[in-house]
Amino acid sequence: MSNSYKYIDPDYTYTDPKTGLLRNLQDITDSDILLFVESGAVTKRLQELYTCPIKIKGIVVVGKNWTS
Repeated sequence: MSNSYKYIDPDYTYTDPKTGLLRNLQDITDSDILLFVESGAVTKRLQELYTCPIKIKGIVVVGKNWTS
């Protein structure tokens, strides 16, 4: 994975000092593996939201009051 972005983190609080990747809950330091794992997590969450969407009550959209 090409990562041309460099984070400004002189104390390495949020980034890994060797790879420059943001620290993550899985403690993954390889960018290709991180991309694979995060893509899988996003796909799983999208499937969950598709089967059980978040219901929002009382939203007004374009002058129409949507309530459930």
